[in-house]
Amino acid sequence: MGARPRVPNAVAEARACCCRPADLFQDDRRPWVGDGAPRAEYEAVDMDIPLALAAMVAEMLTGYPGSLYRRVGHPVVWIGALIRALEVKLNRGSDRRRRIAGAVALAVTAVAAGAAAAGLAASLTGAAGFLVVACIGGSLVAQRSLAEHVRRVADALDRGGLTSGRAAVAHIVGRDPESLDMAGVSRAAVESLAENFSDGVVAPVLWMAVGGLPAAAAYKAIN
Repeated sequence: MGARPRVPNAVAEARACCCRPADLFQDDRRPWVGDGAPRAEYEAVDMDIPLALAAMVAEMLTGYPGSLYRRVGHPVVWIGALIRALEVKLNRGSDRRRRIAGAVALAVTAVAAGAAAAGLAASLTGAAGFLVVACIGGSLVAQRSLAEHVRRVADALDRGGLTSGRAAVAHIVGRDPESLDMAGVSRAAVESLAENFSDGVVAPVLWMAVGGLPAAAAYKAIN
């Protein structure tokens, strides 16, 4: 019988050529440099998910201060002002022209909101900058305000009865509350909470976790 073929020993081969075993399996596609240290571009930590969580906490703790709203307004109000200006400028002419103008207005609004948020986020660095961006991101989330509006309906029903409950629920639903009984007022409040939770909390937080403040701002503008 012939001699059994020799199986190469990777460790022995590595020692023989004065290199480490790991070096035998490296190539340019792997995130390593020659000395085994990670490349710099792989060391950056994605902060979008922590930013989304911090924005939720900031909004839950403070909401959007009324004094700040009276002083500078709110990001959604700024977006609304841009939309109104575009509507006055573009919403005219034939149906075809209006459809094209609507697409243009949508693109302009989304790009403007995203670009402004990107510039702001890029200018705020470090731990303090992260906290400021989180607070700004919290203004795009509405969990606290949603809870407060629904709580007001419950409190109104408990303290003032049906009439007070109808008056409170009128602030968060589009239907006429005068035909609703106690159960109907409660259902309307819960339905409004469920509907607005999607575009007021889940969606902006999701987009912030995916693309940071610019993605959340662009979503809010489109929404």
